Amino acid sequence: MSVTPATRHDYALVLLFFLLSLALYFLPTGFGEKVDADAVRCTGTVVSVDDSEVGHFGLIRKGEQGVTLEIRDGPFAGQRFDAHNQLLGQLDRDKLFRPGDTAYVVITVGGKGEVLYVNPQAHYRLGLEGLLLGLFVTLLVVFGGVTGLKALLSFVFTGLAIWKVLVPLLLKGVDPVWLTLGLVTLLCATIIFLVAGVNRVGLTAFFGAFLGVLTSCALAAYFTRALHVHGAVMPFAETLLYAGYSHLDLAKVYMAGVFLASSGAVMDLAMDVAASMGEVVSRNPGLSRAEAVRSGLRVGRAVVGTMTTTLLLAYSGGYVTLLMAFMAQGIPLGSTFNFIYVAAEVLKTLVGSFGLVTVAPFTAVVGGFLLAGRGTAISRG
Repeated sequence: MSVTPATRHDYALVLLFFLLSLALYFLPTGFGEKVDADAVRCTGTVVSVDDSEVGHFGLIRKGEQGVTLEIRDGPFAGQRFDAHNQLLGQLDRDKLFRPGDTAYVVITVGGKGEVLYVNPQAHYRLGLEGLLLGLFVTLLVVFGGVTGLKALLSFVFTGLAIWKVLVPLLLKGVDPVWLTLGLVTLLCATIIFLVAGVNRVGLTAFFGAFLGVLTSCALAAYFTRALHVHGAVMPFAETLLYAGYSHLDLAKVYMAGVFLASSGAVMDLAMDVAASMGEVVSRNPGLSRAEAVRSGLRVGRAVVGTMTTTLLLAYSGGYVTLLMAFMAQGIPLGSTFNFIYVAAEVLKTLVGSFGLVTVAPFTAVVGGFLLAGRGTAISRG
């Protein structure tokens, strides 16, 4: 099989982002020193429990559950310890163990190697999470082939970029909006060029997605202030402030989260429109720019209706219990949508949908200039 220049570009791009992913994996975040070096993290089997000190108050439980654990791995494998599971009366944080459960255990060790404290922190979930990830990777590669491998690489790179770059720099006080906009631009280039290749179709999708994200960014910045939505509506925002990060501008973190959350759907739509235009132009190289733009707009109209509904369903799934609580208390619809938590989710949904609606014409116009009016077939990589 001959290797074309486009194929060589693809290989070079895959190798580049593979190396970048490795570099990100080993990149220190600057927060590693906060990890307790005297703690041993392992798994343990719950041998028995003692619920005599657990009090039941309606739906909640408070008190202390006694737990006997047999450590399964690490330096204390095979040893048994008595531990305490403190119940705070918070349904979202408390857990109850039963004999046979596997717990994620944190053992605090003293200077002489003696065990000071054993904390059954939570039920062990990493094994099943790893299994689920493995099934996803297998399906992606089997179904997608080489394209699936490139999609997997972009998936890994995106996750590493968020954890190793975005989160640490946000904690260090870098402007959230500009930082996230720069990172999303990089991710747009990574994902689109890895999947589509470095060609005119990829460039069309990239510029269309970037303009859509930029539009979402501007709308998020304006309407977050206009609607008086502060960043404290985000989960664990107050915890972050009390942990010594009161210098953070949580309103800007929220703004960044709005267009970051919708950027994936924006890239998806931009790629759909660009790929369709590329196919149309390759079949009809003499197509004019105006005709190509009209074709792109027709594709965008067909896709954007379901994509905006996708965003609505994705966001509403995260706060359905909030809506249930308001309805159960008989709170009028006007009061419900005026409540800051609901307004914050409405802002996410509408700003993200606005970015989706605009990305289709942006991509169509860019594609009209980059793809059409050349009289030659389009290289799709």
